[in-house]
Amino acid sequence: MGDSESTECTVGFEPIGLKVKVPTGTTLLEAAHRAGIYLSSICGGDGYCGKCKVIVNEGQFHSRPSPLLTTEESRENTVLACQTKVLSDMTVTVPNFHSLETSRVLMDIDAHIFSRLTGKTRETLFEYSPLVQKLCVVMSPPTVVDHTADHERLYAAIRKQVDVPIMQTGFRVLQKLSKVLREDNYKAAVTIGQRGGTAEVIEVEPGRRCKTNYAVAVDVGTTTVVAHLIDLTTGKTIDTEATYNSQMNFGEDYIRRIIYAEQTNSFDQLQDRLVHDVNDLIMTMAVRQRIDLQDITAATCAGNTAMIHFLLNLDPTRIRREPYVASAAFVPPIRAAEAGIQINKRGLLYCLPAVAAYIGSDIVAGVLTTGIYTKEKLSIFVDIGTNGEIVLGNKDWLICASSSAGPAFEGSGIKCGMRAGSGAIESLNIINGVEIQFKTIGGSHPIGICGSGLLDTLSELFVNAIIDRTGRLKAADDPRLTEGKDGLQFQLVEPQNGHHEIAITQADINNLIRSKAGVFAAIRILMNSTQTKLDDIDTIYIAGGFGNFLNVQRAVTIGMLLDVPPARLQFVGNTSIAGAKTSLCSQKALETAERIAESMTYFDLMGNPDYMDEFIKAKFLPHTDLSLFPSAIELRPQA
Repeated sequence: MGDSESTECTVGFEPIGLKVKVPTGTTLLEAAHRAGIYLSSICGGDGYCGKCKVIVNEGQFHSRPSPLLTTEESRENTVLACQTKVLSDMTVTVPNFHSLETSRVLMDIDAHIFSRLTGKTRETLFEYSPLVQKLCVVMSPPTVVDHTADHERLYAAIRKQVDVPIMQTGFRVLQKLSKVLREDNYKAAVTIGQRGGTAEVIEVEPGRRCKTNYAVAVDVGTTTVVAHLIDLTTGKTIDTEATYNSQMNFGEDYIRRIIYAEQTNSFDQLQDRLVHDVNDLIMTMAVRQRIDLQDITAATCAGNTAMIHFLLNLDPTRIRREPYVASAAFVPPIRAAEAGIQINKRGLLYCLPAVAAYIGSDIVAGVLTTGIYTKEKLSIFVDIGTNGEIVLGNKDWLICASSSAGPAFEGSGIKCGMRAGSGAIESLNIINGVEIQFKTIGGSHPIGICGSGLLDTLSELFVNAIIDRTGRLKAADDPRLTEGKDGLQFQLVEPQNGHHEIAITQADINNLIRSKAGVFAAIRILMNSTQTKLDDIDTIYIAGGFGNFLNVQRAVTIGMLLDVPPARLQFVGNTSIAGAKTSLCSQKALETAERIAESMTYFDLMGNPDYMDEFIKAKFLPHTDLSLFPSAIELRPQA
């Protein structure tokens, strides 16, 4: 395929219908990035994950041969986007397994779940006192006997309604203050934001604007970004929206993104991507609710430490290097505009505090939301996502750790793994060791397996003795056990009607077992270090991407969670967004989050000599010590 003389080429992406101009020699993966199109690329463009497949319809290109492509795929002009350079104008088809579906994202812990977790409503646990509030103040106009200046007159009126001993006013607000007060005969809508111990007058408007005050709470996730729009006059959530984090084009975990940004000096680019995602969510909700962006006066964000660094363009490079130190764990309130977030020009951005480089504000939000810091009895909080974070404790003490097991249960590094989207197998059963039954998201033909489906698959293979306790696929007279290009595999779905087969390989199984072992080993280390017994644990809270689609018994069966009665295991959904929203609606809640972050003890697993021993023990199904998992052993037939 010859070179083109043109120095710039147009690449069209179907069926999306987007086009982008790129220099000749640009990879299709980079062209997709520039067009704002998500292509799965776990390896970040190094060519060894095989996830960024696209089909070239027309045009000249140069593509490196790859063993990750079948002969049939090569005949159909299927290529790896990261290994294919554009040599002329082109059109390519983006297969539907790249498509993103956010309807499955767990967006909230609603009021009745919050009440069940804490025994209280948000209103009784935290008094409603939003970080930014709009007051309607009525002042007596100046007279010949009352010469009080407008600014001081405003402060006096504010202090009649709220206890704010220290106040400040921006110069821009001060410049227009007199005109605004006279416009509505000294009736004004005053927006006040909390900045530490100081209350700032953010905006002064005519009194008729008293009822228009909104804010957004954002969960800045490595995989998904979730936003809620809140009416601050009532505290009610009026809209929700979510999208996948477009930084995934540069790596599906944040360590790879940091490496990419270091190597290419593109920290600004990664911040732009993330801020663009947040702004898109805000704009979508504002348009839908017919709200002016200037009426959104605050935003709160929670996320892992690296994502908050990317959002604020703080230096994240030391997060991945010893001694693993963040640039900031407690970020003071800033103007949202300083981070590029498009709300009111003087609106404030609050980031919940983190504990350490690998225990971020999303985990602090989880502790806040579940209320384990208030309980007499011990609880465990487990967030299963891109990493596995664990918190153990009660009202007297909290200890936390981060497992480095990797995001296999999010589909990363798994041959047929995918995010939760249309066509993903979300649940699977093997009936009598023979018939495979499954359910897909949207009820469409299966094109891959998401996290809950992968967990089901591993459990069902074990219970039906298709794999042994080490996870090894058994050589048996079963036509579904075949030798694929990636080694021995077990076929779950046969190829049909143009669809590829879906299989789980030995390498996939090993990867999943390592992930579950990392989570369980972290739990065991925290329990052993605090001399906590199984009977001491009152409740285990499970948060993260699995949400309500995780089969809890199967998580126990494979040895990822402690073998306790089901009533002691509770799904809590997206506690990151819930904590961000709770903090937005209560100054006391934000102060509590700060105290939680200060009081939590970070336990460095990799620096602990017993961690590797616990990890190796947990690399069996369910564990080397079968006495830890009596319910799992009962499910598996005796050999």
